[in-house]
Amino acid sequence: MLNENIKEIRKSKGLSQQELAVKLNVVRQTVSKWEQGLSVPDSEMLISISELLETPVSTLLGETVIETEVDSLKAISEKLEVINLQLAQRKTMRRKILHWLFISLCVVIAAIFAVLFVSESPYFGWDYSHPETAVLGVAFHSFEWLFVRAAPIILVGAIIGIFLTRKKE
Repeated sequence: MLNENIKEIRKSKGLSQQELAVKLNVVRQTVSKWEQGLSVPDSEMLISISELLETPVSTLLGETVIETEVDSLKAISEKLEVINLQLAQRKTMRRKILHWLFISLCVVIAAIFAVLFVSESPYFGWDYSHPETAVLGVAFHSFEWLFVRAAPIILVGAIIGIFLTRKKE
């Protein structure tokens, strides 16, 4: 893919991300984002990268067939459009997964609260003269104590996460 090709060819030419960035008049983070697949260069920048790395644009875009014609801007832009679409789909999928994880977290917290409310801390009536019972009672009490204090904060964070990751229309 484009990101891997830029990285491989840059390294084969003995250039660091910083050196490539300086030659292209961009910041190093931009080159890093290209190489991580978080963004793609526009068609003009792709041509500049191609010239700087002395590599055909088609090779950067992952084609193994050597074209005899010079790549046109239209062909490059179409390939970049496909890559941008793939990046957008990946971002949308991550957002959906996060959204459902936040919803699941809210449901789990609510279920645990319901169980704790219904059970009304039954360990208070236990006979703590046996060590096993004492350890188990302390463990239950510790869990309940920590959960009741931490869960509301986590629940608020999850609800905020649900709103931040909801589908934008």
